[in-house]
Amino acid sequence: MGKYFGKTRIAIIDREKCLKEKCGYICVKVCPGVRMGEETVIVDAEGYPVISEQLCTGCGICPKKCPADCITIINLAEEMSQPIHQYGINTFRLYGLPLPQKGVVGLIGRNGIGKTTAIKIMAGQLAPNFGIFQEDAGKKEAIRRLSPELQNYFKKLEEKLKISLKPQNIHKIPELFQGSAKKLLEMADERGAAAEAVELFSLKETLDKQVSSLSGGELQRLAIAAAYCKDAQLYYFDEPTAYLDIKQRLAVAFALKKLAESRQIVVVEHDLAIFDYLSDYVYIFYGQEGAYGVVSGTKSARAGINEYLEGFLKEENVRFRDHEIEFSLSSASQTKSPVKFSYPALEKRFERFRLSAQPGTIMEGEIVGILGENAIGKSLFIKMIAGVEKPDNCALQHSFKIAYKPQYIKAESNIQVKELFRQEALPESIRRRMGISSLMEKELSSLSGGELQRVSIAYVLCSDADVYLFDEPSAFLDIEQRLEFASILQQSIAGTKKCAFVIDHDLVMLDAISSRMIIFEGKPSVEGNALPPSDKRQGMNKFLAMMGITLRRDKDSKRPRINKADSIMDRKQKEAGEYYYYEG
Repeated sequence: MGKYFGKTRIAIIDREKCLKEKCGYICVKVCPGVRMGEETVIVDAEGYPVISEQLCTGCGICPKKCPADCITIINLAEEMSQPIHQYGINTFRLYGLPLPQKGVVGLIGRNGIGKTTAIKIMAGQLAPNFGIFQEDAGKKEAIRRLSPELQNYFKKLEEKLKISLKPQNIHKIPELFQGSAKKLLEMADERGAAAEAVELFSLKETLDKQVSSLSGGELQRLAIAAAYCKDAQLYYFDEPTAYLDIKQRLAVAFALKKLAESRQIVVVEHDLAIFDYLSDYVYIFYGQEGAYGVVSGTKSARAGINEYLEGFLKEENVRFRDHEIEFSLSSASQTKSPVKFSYPALEKRFERFRLSAQPGTIMEGEIVGILGENAIGKSLFIKMIAGVEKPDNCALQHSFKIAYKPQYIKAESNIQVKELFRQEALPESIRRRMGISSLMEKELSSLSGGELQRVSIAYVLCSDADVYLFDEPSAFLDIEQRLEFASILQQSIAGTKKCAFVIDHDLVMLDAISSRMIIFEGKPSVEGNALPPSDKRQGMNKFLAMMGITLRRDKDSKRPRINKADSIMDRKQKEAGEYYYYEG
């Protein structure tokens, strides 16, 4: 990928937060270099400060003094000799690129660390500038300095390597295409695979709908199908499981795994179980969110994921995280605490959908995970518990306080994040672990999906409540953020009289967080039935049997892994009726 050398300094200025002249350019005034007559920090034509990374000594004064907390100075002991791409002066840069291999290559790393940038470059949507912002001749010279493998890839790209890309931001699709889902799929179908894709990705009921009217899950499956139908040599799928339930995620994983037998595939995915099942090889992205990203060398899937969880790259001898992400052998277990509250049988009918929920009890200090397909009534059940929806058959009455994070979050305009937390005390541990500090000066409406999710989670966690309700908290979060949320919630609930319900489709997170499970049965968009809370092993066993998959634990990291279909372990567990961590 390139050679490392010397000590390098990176300066990042978040222009969305910068106050410019309002603060009197404190960064300029306090800079030792400026005081010595050097142009270490100047003000550009737009009124923004610009830091010279060559002149900066890395003293760290300006980040500490900046009232908007918009400056980041990073002193790297070693860094790649040349970035593949840099968005501008004092902005994010990416070092290295992954290379496609035979099979499925998985890209793993935190949000904001360059995975999507890498995919855009490799798909030919973004021209790499190699940190050179002047003439094209310099870029050509830069390409010649790259490794032979990368040079060869860019040569193939120039020769019109046929690529198919499923983008991360699927919500732009309706802006670019007006018409039915069927028409879009027909236009994308270059290899006569449309009928197969409709079956694989459950699109039969979606075909006659206008693309502009599709739900997030429908739009995601259509985008995957369109990319799948292209006749390409190389396929890129950027976060394909967002908005999908577990059944749909598995269908996508099975289809892409089959496609990889004859084509090369690169995938970015934050569902660790699906990522592990899909990937043959792994590249780890590390660095600092919004500042820089470095791409590791290629690794086998199991070794790469375990090194990522450990936070240490063995071959590179690089530690990129100060702690290991650990999985307990027992994960969460059922509590024997007193009952917090009971709910009766619940019913709710609409014109085209009916929900019934069997009665249940929730214990103090307990987190109940909720599993089921999309459009089967999980969110409706939570809304009835929260009092947002009223059951048809009874009146739910309780005296405890409820804090509720809905599935879809609306960001109010002209409200800064710090204003949201004025009435709710935000503990420093939650602020730090959920990465809220850097968002305080931003308006809610300007936040990305992941940022808004983290703010919403933090807001609910610091609310004075007895019962916490979370509807799909993992959406838009990366692997580390999901498991961090699980850890924080467990610490907030354990040993207290509080309790929580969590709806999600991430098996790894729900396994780590849940003491008991509520499983939903039924037919999506027609009827749903919520079973009473059950022992986690019983609930997971039932759900996994419904999905037709088995789980095992990795012998080193102890993380949950989906067994390959019809493998020896898969057959053994199914024969024993133990779909959930069988040890026999």
